[in-house]
Amino acid sequence: MRVRDRLGIGPRSQRRLSRAMQVLLVVVVAVGLYGGDAGVVANGAASLAITFLPAALERDAGIPMDSGVTLWITTAVFLHALGTLALPGAELSIYRSVGWWNHLTHALSSSVVAAGGYATIRAIDVHVEGVSVPHRVMFVFILLFVLAFGVLWEVFEFALGELAAATGTRTVLTQYGLADTMLDLVFDALGGLAVAAGGHVYLSDVVDGLVDRLGGR
Repeated sequence: MRVRDRLGIGPRSQRRLSRAMQVLLVVVVAVGLYGGDAGVVANGAASLAITFLPAALERDAGIPMDSGVTLWITTAVFLHALGTLALPGAELSIYRSVGWWNHLTHALSSSVVAAGGYATIRAIDVHVEGVSVPHRVMFVFILLFVLAFGVLWEVFEFALGELAAATGTRTVLTQYGLADTMLDLVFDALGGLAVAAGGHVYLSDVVDGLVDRLGGR
């Protein structure tokens, strides 16, 4: 049974939650502009743009993205953007002042990345004759896919930090040391494991849409 079914959150409520977070992301960008914080603006704007991706995939590629998947993606990017803001009356951002926030956002974001990898490889498995991906191989693939993406992300964060230091500017993404990077990868792996174990429950419609898309080509 899906989590949303257990919680009794119907499609209409899911769509409303997604819309509410989109509105709040606009507020995040506005706060960043008002405070002159390029990091908040960049993260908020990028997150807002990503929330429109499910609708674009459904409209332009014919890939069904139900309200639950859309809410999943929107929640991940919304919590990331929110983490760049400072709590009321505080000078530090939520990422800096709430220790577990970074772990939560990494697990959620990596689960979205894992979902994309799972849906793609599963569609190829179904569509392409002669290709068979056993469940155990799929499990390992998703985990390695997420960890590889996580490593690339950490390298990207490091490169941005070094560039900012060299130019005397403020980086839009921050690393907090080796221990933090290792923990990030651990929670990336947890997000990937969650999708590898239960992705078929949530992503069957997306897989079917990708199969149809492959067949159309």
